[in-house]
Amino acid sequence: MDQQEQIARIERAQEETRAFVAEQRARAPKALNVWPFAVGGMVAGAALFGAGMMFVAA
Repeated sequence: MDQQEQIARIERAQEETRAFVAEQRARAPKALNVWPFAVGGMVAGAALFGAGMMFVAA
């Protein structure tokens, strides 16, 4: 493989990486909207667990 082919391959790889990073950054705000539901579910699970333990301990 000559030098020009290597340079072209590296430039294609860098462009693919830039496109991937741009796509991930565009998706990031959408993905952050899931966290309140996940945290709410964990809090609800902990509350139910605590209530259950109160009945077992009593």
